[in-house]
Amino acid sequence: MTEHVTVIGTGTMGHSIALAIAWAKQPVVLYGISAEELTRAQQGIVEKAERMVEEGLLQATSDITPLISYHDDLEQALADTTFIIEAIPEKLTMKHELYQKIESLVSSDVIIASNTSGLKPSDLALGSQHPERFIVTHFWNPAHLIPLVEIVPGAETVEATVLRTKEWIEGIDKKAIVVRQEVPGFIGNRLQFALFREAQALYDAGVATKEDIDAAVTYSIGRRLPITGPLMSADFGGLDIFKDISDYLFDDLSTLKAAGAGLNELVSYGHVGVRSGRGYYEWNEAEMNDVATKREKLLMRFLLEDRNDKGDA
Repeated sequence: MTEHVTVIGTGTMGHSIALAIAWAKQPVVLYGISAEELTRAQQGIVEKAERMVEEGLLQATSDITPLISYHDDLEQALADTTFIIEAIPEKLTMKHELYQKIESLVSSDVIIASNTSGLKPSDLALGSQHPERFIVTHFWNPAHLIPLVEIVPGAETVEATVLRTKEWIEGIDKKAIVVRQEVPGFIGNRLQFALFREAQALYDAGVATKEDIDAAVTYSIGRRLPITGPLMSADFGGLDIFKDISDYLFDDLSTLKAAGAGLNELVSYGHVGVRSGRGYYEWNEAEMNDVATKREKLLMRFLLEDRNDKGDA
């Protein structure tokens, strides 16, 4: 299904989503609040596309760049839209102000989708004229390389909005899943942060070094999770065995209700990760770029395999 899509927000997620749409050979409008923002977004798109060419995912950047148009005038950006993806900061008041402007400019059948990582769609739709067309489409970073999109309807979202959204998401070669209850963090982040909570607890307790805790994931379950998720892995391992382990292990797992002491201390000192040069690890630019490049290349290899499996290559 083809929609006339406008992405609002030019940050890391916004411009990567626009790139993903163009890669699927669909035109897209990218809206930013200034020409400077749009220039940075365009540069980011071209740089990412060039790396996709290097890895064989694109033949040329010219395959996608003509499909993306840029606007810093909201009315112009929404002139022909049928589907809006909002990718602005996670501030509910800011989102509500934007939605009020959008609803004054578009017809009632235009879907408004938020790329929020955890805000409830019912909260996003509060005060809207047409809550039935609000929905969450949570793309994962980097949006042009991670296939998953979590679709989350709100209490008043109609099924037609869900079906239309799912059809379009699948039409841009993404893996769409529908979250049928408005749980904080949806599915992916709940699973990710369950693992992160236990990693924090192990590290704070001195059970192992940060390197060994990370290695316990990247060299074990991390190798099989791209093929078998947690429930399928249990089927392969034997549900009777997984039940027995659950019975004795769950009682000993972390029950932290908020960030652990170690994480709080790091953040209090301004050690927030690669952005500041230090987090759990110390980072210089060369080290950060090396890890980021390796991760990006591996994600591209996965995408190539996906396309080969579907016969799209």
